[in-house]
Amino acid sequence: MAISFNLSAEIRNDKGKGASRRLRRAGKVPGILYGAGEPPLELAFEHNALRNNLAHEAFYSHILKIRVAGDEHQAIVKDLQRHPAKPLIMHLDLLRVKDDQEIHVHVPLHFLGEKEAIGVKQQGGVVSRNLIEIEIACLPRYLPEYIDVDVINLELNHALHMSDLKLPEGVRIVQLAYGEEHDLPVVAIHHPRITVEEEPVAEAAAPAEGAAAAPAEGAAAPAADTKAAPAADARSAAAPSGKVAPAAEKGDKGKEKK
Repeated sequence: MAISFNLSAEIRNDKGKGASRRLRRAGKVPGILYGAGEPPLELAFEHNALRNNLAHEAFYSHILKIRVAGDEHQAIVKDLQRHPAKPLIMHLDLLRVKDDQEIHVHVPLHFLGEKEAIGVKQQGGVVSRNLIEIEIACLPRYLPEYIDVDVINLELNHALHMSDLKLPEGVRIVQLAYGEEHDLPVVAIHHPRITVEEEPVAEAAAPAEGAAAAPAEGAAAPAADTKAAPAADARSAAAPSGKVAPAAEKGDKGKEKK
């Protein structure tokens, strides 16, 4: 069953940052609808209703029906601004579409058969996704919700490029129009990366050698200290001799008097 998205909006006459802040405080989201050669419409959407629709992946790559003042417009999401820290939608840009005018849309990629791929199950590789969405061009009636990428037959050290994707009817990849050098890889299978850890034994050996060398150096140092110690003691013993010397001098003088 095809999913359809219907949004109701009201025209907003007030413009500017102050008007947008007032709308957000009232639980609404400022937005704009433009394109297809018609004048732009400044709109306001109910925040909760819009947030519920955004929970569906298809909302971003689907033709939306916008009801404004009794009229219905077809549009796609062109830009969406969210609050950097809060779960709030700040602004919504919609591009009006016409049935006979080609549109450019980014659609998500759905990867199939990753666990059963030859390069994974039989050859021990791992899957590496290089892209998760792709820009396509088509008429609105051909717009797909997503594009399948089947990797079940992909072998080790091989990749699928944009040109290898199977596209629905009436759909083309925009980037391929710029030349072969823009045919980027979408998914590949390669050998798993192995992280080699250094052996702890080698790390422990270095301190052991250093520890052996340390005592050798330290052994010489104490020997030098023991030789120097008597000299230091002699100097320290000589220091208090200044106090003892006067007594000796008195003794000598006593002997001379006798």
